[in-house]
Amino acid sequence: MEGNSTAGSFSPLQQFSVADLVVIVVYFSLNIAVGIWSSCRVNRNTVSGYFLAGRDMAWWPIGASLFASSEGSGLFIGLAGSGAAGGIAVTGFEWNATYALLALAWVFVPVYISSGIVTMPEYLQRRFGGERIRMYLSSLSLLLSIFTKISTDLYSGALFVQVCLGWDLYLSTVLMLVVTGLYTIAGGLVAVIYTDTLQTLIMVLGAIVLAVKAFDEIGGYPNLEEAYLKAVPSKIIPNATCHLPRVDAMHLFRDPVSGDLPWTGMTFGLSIMATWYWCTDQVIVQRSLSAKNLSHAKAGSILASYLKMLPLFLIIMPGMISRVLYPGLRGLMIAVMMAALMSSLTSIFNSSSTLFTMDIWRKLRPGAGERELLLVGRVVTVVLVALSVVWIPILQSSSGGQLYVYIQAVTSYLAPPVTAVFMLAVFWPRATEQGAFWGLMLGLVLGLTRMGLELVHPPPRCGVPDQRPWLLADIHYLHFAVLLCAATGAIVVGGSLMTSPPPSTQLKDLTWWTLSQEPPQTSVDGTPQGLLNGEDTMEPPFWACVCGINALVLMCVNIFCYGYFA
Repeated sequence: MEGNSTAGSFSPLQQFSVADLVVIVVYFSLNIAVGIWSSCRVNRNTVSGYFLAGRDMAWWPIGASLFASSEGSGLFIGLAGSGAAGGIAVTGFEWNATYALLALAWVFVPVYISSGIVTMPEYLQRRFGGERIRMYLSSLSLLLSIFTKISTDLYSGALFVQVCLGWDLYLSTVLMLVVTGLYTIAGGLVAVIYTDTLQTLIMVLGAIVLAVKAFDEIGGYPNLEEAYLKAVPSKIIPNATCHLPRVDAMHLFRDPVSGDLPWTGMTFGLSIMATWYWCTDQVIVQRSLSAKNLSHAKAGSILASYLKMLPLFLIIMPGMISRVLYPGLRGLMIAVMMAALMSSLTSIFNSSSTLFTMDIWRKLRPGAGERELLLVGRVVTVVLVALSVVWIPILQSSSGGQLYVYIQAVTSYLAPPVTAVFMLAVFWPRATEQGAFWGLMLGLVLGLTRMGLELVHPPPRCGVPDQRPWLLADIHYLHFAVLLCAATGAIVVGGSLMTSPPPSTQLKDLTWWTLSQEPPQTSVDGTPQGLLNGEDTMEPPFWACVCGINALVLMCVNIFCYGYFA
């Protein structure tokens, strides 16, 4: 793309080269081919086959799918935009995932597999008894999927296509939904995981090419910091730091009081949100539950963690470079963005339909057979797509320019109570249903209070004094996540101690301390036979050792990178 074209004179379609069109056509053709091929690999007419890929997935597609599911187009654009605006500190959102992914594979997945569950709300229902926690968490997860995941990914991806191709925003959205919806509805989780693997390959290779091009244009990494600090916009507000490059742009750890991403919040608050996302969110855990055995789940987490180390160099730093210049390769950029969008959308559609079908529909229709459950799962995907399209104009008018902030802030208000309850459910056998339920309710009230205040008192524009209430002005949303998690935990502990402890028979295979080596043989609440795989908890000693050594190497790499860029 030529840098001297003016906004009013160029037509995006006229600037497309034959190579660009070939890249895009090949991309969509590969997608459809992999979707069809993977749909034929497993029996899609059973609940286990459709929702858990037959529990027969190898480590490499699991790791690729974990990465692809987390790198949606909203996050892709958000990371690049945050890098352009504030430097590399946003990398913490990616690198923090390492420890949560290891906790998922080594701590949470053994408990989930042992309990024989399909969904996260189902785990809490078995752990505590009763139905109200399961119904609440299912509803919350579905709402979070629509408002913070599907809509933002759709909007940002469609906006990108609109800018590059000149297509109508809604035309772009509908076309992408047709492609993603078809193989998600037809093939279930196995189609989603294998197409995610293709998307990961395209994202990584495409981003490498774009990053090399960007670093070449700017003169290499040594010139990045100097050029970035000189990239001052032509119009700035007097006596304000708004829009000026941050002097701490190349530092991961920032001031705990005045920093835009304080290191205390990035260490503690982000860890709480990462634990929720990687260890308790249906989108992620469902992939690990599809593993052949525990070694494959562990290796998948390690691969995903290594891939999560890449965005600093492939997304965030090129985002910073884009502040200085704007490299071309339009066709490849669209392919990379489409890969990010479609991988996250298919993952969310599949996991959300699983949640509704297994937690809500089975409650309404206890006698539903497999045929009915599979039909409902496919119908729910179509409904979710429609709801997401309806939500886009609302999102567009409210915070379209702040997608990444919007996602992180909403998550920090609603996710910490769920993290607290899951942690106590797994590690504290004394936790009871009453304590957990009222802890979740208090956390919901506090989170919605903060969210409501933010809607009433939006952040001030550049150069305007911040006169919002102290809860907004003085407490960063990442710090609020810590306080919210602690308050929820206190209520859960207090409420549990005031009620009778759960019987030991109810805790078998459902906490870290009551985990037995024997896999569950029968269904507790009507889960169709075939979901429970006795080999899931078996792990060959040699591969267990290999996974352990690789996990230690991964943590060393992560700590070194943190130290280097801190």
